[in-house]
Amino acid sequence: MKVLIIDKVPKAKEIFNELNYEVNYQPGMDIKEVSQVAKDYDAMIVRSTKIHDVELGGNLKAIGRAGAGVNNIPVEKCVENGIVVFNAPGANANAVKELVICSLILASRGVVQGIEWTKSVGDNFVEAVEKNKGQFKGSEIRRKKLAVIGLGAIGMLVANAASALRMEVIGYDPYITVENAWKLSRNVKKSDELKALVAEADYITLHVPYNEKTEGILNKELFEIMKPGVKIMNFARGELVDLTALKEAINKGVVERYITDFPNEEIRGNDKVTIVPHLGASTHEAEENCAVMVSEQVNNFLKKGTIVNSVNYPGTFLEENGGKTRLGIFNKNVPGTISKISEILGESKLNIHGMINKSRGDWAYNIVDIDGSVSDAVIDKLNIVNGIINVRNIEK
Repeated sequence: MKVLIIDKVPKAKEIFNELNYEVNYQPGMDIKEVSQVAKDYDAMIVRSTKIHDVELGGNLKAIGRAGAGVNNIPVEKCVENGIVVFNAPGANANAVKELVICSLILASRGVVQGIEWTKSVGDNFVEAVEKNKGQFKGSEIRRKKLAVIGLGAIGMLVANAASALRMEVIGYDPYITVENAWKLSRNVKKSDELKALVAEADYITLHVPYNEKTEGILNKELFEIMKPGVKIMNFARGELVDLTALKEAINKGVVERYITDFPNEEIRGNDKVTIVPHLGASTHEAEENCAVMVSEQVNNFLKKGTIVNSVNYPGTFLEENGGKTRLGIFNKNVPGTISKISEILGESKLNIHGMINKSRGDWAYNIVDIDGSVSDAVIDKLNIVNGIINVRNIEK
């Protein structure tokens, strides 16, 4: 099997080489060239390169994103072509958590401003620093109220760490998973009302995914009810904050400090804004964790048909059960598809040894284990069934 890696993900290259894949490692490959060759590979691994204009189809079965966000990948176009998009949620969670905790302190203590000021001091350096250090006096985060919006892998870790630092932590997440709810510190309070939460917070940190519903989740309406002097951390996505409303809130003295990991010209140079150059996941450990997770997921899908951590198809797993051939069947989630699959296999005198069907919105995926070998003619019959997008034959 062949895999194309178009970003700097050396650990993925190492893993696929060890798995005896034919690896084309081309960080920085021109996107036009990617479009020309992608269809010849079984899988493609990316980090930050935008591939919306890449031609999909051909042999391409999977795209692995060595990170959590998939805004650089045409997810809908992939699902329509039966291409599974994998990501690595939580692999960089600790790295982001540590930077958020760092930012809580940076937002409070004038550390960045003080360091920059010392660079401009001339003669009598030590005396000048002692004389003027008072202008950078800050406050402690202990006993302050922190609103954590989003309690996923990162938000949950931030909430627990801030609680351990004796902050009063209140979390908001109407979609929190049972697993993350169990992992939350018992000291973290939970709020069901976003407006009430931001109105009482001294600090706000964002940890929700970016989509149509969350775009501009911090907007003019919420800024107007925040406490004067609130400090906001955004290490999730730049688009979660309405920047026009943010600047207005800064000018009114409502927002004392905004720290973000997403550079934007609109807020560049604002004295109340600290821009971090997108370093949230930039640790050796996080990059390796992401590469390992997504490489393992892509490999298991290509060799076993298993789907874990896909953003466009449902998680699907079928225990190995002795079947000789495994089919991976992608289809629109419409009635009658499964019965048609069974009918075609039965007519071909192929016995189904095991089967699982999972759906996600308008799309579905099936793993079917067959006792015997499946001919190309049978695959062709399945592929022309109304609603079926793609059929993969995985010989064991």
